[in-house]
Amino acid sequence: MQVIKTKDDIKNIITAYKKENKTIGFVPTMGALHEGHLKLITEARKENDIVVLSIFVNPLQFGPNEDFEAYPRSLERDTELAELTGADIVFAPSAKEMYEGPPSYTVKVTERVNVLCGKSREGHFDGVATVLTKLFNLIRPDRAYFGMKDAQQVAVIDGLVKEFFFPVHLVPVETIREEDGLAKSSRNVYLTEEERKQAPILFKSLSNAKELIENGERNRDVIVEKIKHMIQMQTNGIIDYVEVLTYPDLKEIKELSGNIIIALAVKFTKARLIDNITIEITS
Repeated sequence: MQVIKTKDDIKNIITAYKKENKTIGFVPTMGALHEGHLKLITEARKENDIVVLSIFVNPLQFGPNEDFEAYPRSLERDTELAELTGADIVFAPSAKEMYEGPPSYTVKVTERVNVLCGKSREGHFDGVATVLTKLFNLIRPDRAYFGMKDAQQVAVIDGLVKEFFFPVHLVPVETIREEDGLAKSSRNVYLTEEERKQAPILFKSLSNAKELIENGERNRDVIVEKIKHMIQMQTNGIIDYVEVLTYPDLKEIKELSGNIIIALAVKFTKARLIDNITIEITS
């Protein structure tokens, strides 16, 4: 496995692979790899000749109250995990390599961002879209892999790919869960013992909502209230939001139809957990 740190080197390597008609699968990350990232690498390995993992802590997607400097960085550990999981290349540029100075051009995202977690993270997805535009142009992947744990990010990237005609196929990968249904997250370690027992209720409430829809319920408000009631009755968490929206457009909807997402965020003592499910309603 190669570890590449400059944009010129990665461009030259990608050009050589393209001349050999190799397919390229791309997994963009900010490092601190966990089981979710490794699942993305595994899926990319199945479908491509070459797997490229990027590790770049992107300063543009950190808000004023989010500590860019404190974000965990563990390149040696990450590269070991990436190699063991099947990556061929780790692209790990410095901030100076990606942004030689204050950016002269950035991508402004105006759709799919003013809902869910995006409501409280102004400018975050502008940073995500800007760095992915750079990375897509450098890596030129055939397929790019993103976890559905952050379904809003997947929706925003779907819009980016379509808006700028990137010749890349977006591959969403299902959320990895514990045996009791809790979505795996680095934040789970901050749950108290009692909160950890309660946390699976989040996915249980989503599963219950899905069952209601499968049994014919189409009223958005009914679904939201059922989820809120279950969480309030069975956990000590404070609900940040419960939303039912079209997917991937993330538009409000009253009568459920087509592709939808049911998403929630719940605050516990030291952890804010998010989860979601997507459903295709055909009748």
